[in-house]
Amino acid sequence: MTEQSAVVSGIGMSEVGRRLHIDPWTLTADAALAAIADAGLTPSDIDGLSTYPGATWSTPGITGAGVDDVRALLGIKTRWHNGGGEMPGQLGSIIAAILAVNAGIVNHVLCFRTVWESTAQDRIGSRSATMAQVSERESHQWSKAYGVGYPTYGALWMQRYMHESGATREQLAQIALTCRAHAALNPQAVYRSPLTMDDYLSAKMISDPICLFDCDVPVDGSVAFVISRADSQPSGSRGIGFAAFGSAGGMENCAEMMWSRTSLTPADVQMAELYDGFSIISILWLEALGLCEPLGAARFIEGGERIALTGELPFNTGGGQLSGGRLHGYGNMYQACLQLSGGAGERQIRNKPEVAVVSSGVGTFASSLLLTAGR
Repeated sequence: MTEQSAVVSGIGMSEVGRRLHIDPWTLTADAALAAIADAGLTPSDIDGLSTYPGATWSTPGITGAGVDDVRALLGIKTRWHNGGGEMPGQLGSIIAAILAVNAGIVNHVLCFRTVWESTAQDRIGSRSATMAQVSERESHQWSKAYGVGYPTYGALWMQRYMHESGATREQLAQIALTCRAHAALNPQAVYRSPLTMDDYLSAKMISDPICLFDCDVPVDGSVAFVISRADSQPSGSRGIGFAAFGSAGGMENCAEMMWSRTSLTPADVQMAELYDGFSIISILWLEALGLCEPLGAARFIEGGERIALTGELPFNTGGGQLSGGRLHGYGNMYQACLQLSGGAGERQIRNKPEVAVVSSGVGTFASSLLLTAGR
């Protein structure tokens, strides 16, 4: 299989925080060099680069560094590179790296994702000010008059889900509460103070029924991975395997594709690091991936025990994007790699997991990865 030709040999993360006012190239270099060192390599060993979304795309702060920036920063000579916004979720950049490795084009691909959203918002004035700098698309004309933005899209998904499933806000709150509980054990998470049900229910409503704690947190930071040929992985590297990926577009289509490419099943998954740009997105991923029954996610997470670190399906073990910070799927991938290699410290799942699922994006902009413990 294509996926089995590649492994995650190294991982790295820069400092992560709110309004760090650190140059995003510095954040990128910190994460990249950490990942390369973790793999037991040097920059001269890297012959491929892959990133989302590249240097010039989307709003200020979403694009922290591109391929050419990293080539110049680290003196990397590439045989192949990839970067752009139109791909199957943010983790599509990792899927592209797997394909390049499998094709025999490269041996070691540095994949990276850098954001500096909170500093950009601080400099420009607000989230709405940064959004105003996005080039208008014709399709936006039908929603702009109503002030429709990402929180409102999320609210519509959540309203519909609550109507169809009978879910309550108290049930859905467990996504945010669990992420905060796990973030408390993660020194790199941006929000680590306790969060209670009362805090959640009384929080500012952003777009009914989405409240403040249902929204992910803009941060500055960078995450990097080295994807290596399985037969060329350095001795002693992490060697985390890929069992399957889904890149078909749409959460259900991604999941169907992913499960069709492996003998593993949802019952084999021991932890889930699921995209949580809004808490409802994680709910939709839980069901799309078959980790619970359709319209049953609210009941599955009720009380939080099942998705706690000690539960049957530990969820977003580093705090996710809701409390750890918006690292666009790369942060969750990083946490999965830590868990699978037994390096998650206080938040390490007992009986080190062997199989993890990671997802990124929502709607047609989505992808999923099934990871296995080091070889």
